[in-house]
Amino acid sequence: MTIYAAYGSNLDPEQMLQRAPHSPARGSGWLTGWRLGFGSEDRGFDGALVTVVPDPAGQVFVMLYDVAGADEAPLDSWEGAELGLYTKLRVRVDTLDGQMLAWLYVLDGYEGGLPSARYVEIIADAAEAAGAPDDYVEWIRKRPCR
Repeated sequence: MTIYAAYGSNLDPEQMLQRAPHSPARGSGWLTGWRLGFGSEDRGFDGALVTVVPDPAGQVFVMLYDVAGADEAPLDSWEGAELGLYTKLRVRVDTLDGQMLAWLYVLDGYEGGLPSARYVEIIADAAEAAGAPDDYVEWIRKRPCR
């Protein structure tokens, strides 16, 4: 099994169950030294796409999943990794049990676009469903959007 750190709309456990049905949630954690951002608008169908961006003062709430071999290729495809939309990186995630190595998809593009209001709401709802702290969910809901 491969550990995958989900953020954005993939925080929603029900959505991840559809995308990776053989891959149980392992818990949550924080990606320290990164922040939630949005890539250039030319990549998304309805505004900018969510990504994470290195930031020494940042933290991103993530869900960890044990991704089964049968789910790896479909998840890569869903994330657009085979199209060059997102790149997989190996990162350290802080959990209550210590640090854990996990794979993470990062948008292969420049930061700086505005997401749609609908997309921001989906991401905030997913964070809430995953058990993210209320202040983190509220911070997402207040993100600038178009």
